[in-house]
Amino acid sequence: MTEGTKGWRPDTLAVRAGLSRSGFHETSEALYLTSGFVYESAEAAEAAFSGGSERFVYSRYGNPTVRMFEDRIAAIEGAAAAFATASGMAAVWVALAALLGKGDRVVASRSLFGSCFVILDEILPRFGVETVFVDGPDLEQWRTALSVPTTAVFFETPSNPMQELVDIRAVSDLAHAAGAQVVVDNVFGTPVFSRPLEHGADIVVYSATKHIDGQGRTLGGAVLGTREFIDGPVQNLMRHTGPAMSPFNAWVLVKGLETMSLRVERMGESALEVARFLEDHPRVRRVVHPFLPSHPQHDLAARQMLGGGSVVTFEIEGGKGEAFALMNSLRVVDISNNLGDSKSLITHPATTTHRRLTPEARRAVGITDGVLRISIGLEDVRDLVEDLSQALG
Repeated sequence: MTEGTKGWRPDTLAVRAGLSRSGFHETSEALYLTSGFVYESAEAAEAAFSGGSERFVYSRYGNPTVRMFEDRIAAIEGAAAAFATASGMAAVWVALAALLGKGDRVVASRSLFGSCFVILDEILPRFGVETVFVDGPDLEQWRTALSVPTTAVFFETPSNPMQELVDIRAVSDLAHAAGAQVVVDNVFGTPVFSRPLEHGADIVVYSATKHIDGQGRTLGGAVLGTREFIDGPVQNLMRHTGPAMSPFNAWVLVKGLETMSLRVERMGESALEVARFLEDHPRVRRVVHPFLPSHPQHDLAARQMLGGGSVVTFEIEGGKGEAFALMNSLRVVDISNNLGDSKSLITHPATTTHRRLTPEARRAVGITDGVLRISIGLEDVRDLVEDLSQALG
């Protein structure tokens, strides 16, 4: 945690942590749009590259504005350190690649965002990594998979888009007994509603594009964990492969953190109201939201989450045609594959975010052609309910 912030609460950290003012004593955070840095002497350059001095040497390695974002998100999360990446998927890849190598074994929940599934199912096996998939809510499957030595565990909770939950504490205990480190993708949980490190996880990854920016402006990601992990394998991988966050994006994301809880709490309240409306509609077959009492893991959600998140997943009667007709009838909600935005967005996972999965893989996690995912924004919830009502007919 940043020096001087000990004891501060998350909303104060979101405004104050990591603040590093220049000699001009500016109110807002400074934006350092520079690729490199100069040295007062050849000897100073040598010392910088040998690790003999603490200073910035190249913005791919680190940048003052990026550092402010890293320090702030680490303080909010309660992590020792963070490394910012160019996108959320860069964060997922860097976290896993920093842990895994040829001959290693990773156990993952089957219900994942499409690109995460591709990394685990297609890309890591090309590098000699064994991937074992389990059903996330099933502790017996986790227990069986983790009965042999394992290097890493990866899961989303809630999962994208079907909002399955994983018991973070129980799976972390099983993983640690097998020698594994636990990586949690906390995008649906958000830094506001879920704190995986407090429940036993070792590493948390974010797509900062989502709720952290939350206003459709920039891409970004973050890997959070121990100082040893971040300054060791993560930093080494980042420096030499290059998926670094730009200073401008870091500045936007720093400012996004200041209002994140205000936005996310409002979005969460509206999402639950929309979920309740959809659950009562005769054309809707099922609604999935962790804080609905009908969610099969509602009790677990209440134990490890402070709110149910900003996303509602629902299935309508019929298939792709009916789902497309509903989407095309909406007047307020936009069609987009993004989420966590100030504007409400809807997508059809089977043909967008999870298109790369085989039909069998989609069926295995419950993604039918009638499933829709709506990310609730900051509009008046009454307008959202009216829009959905007229589109459902």
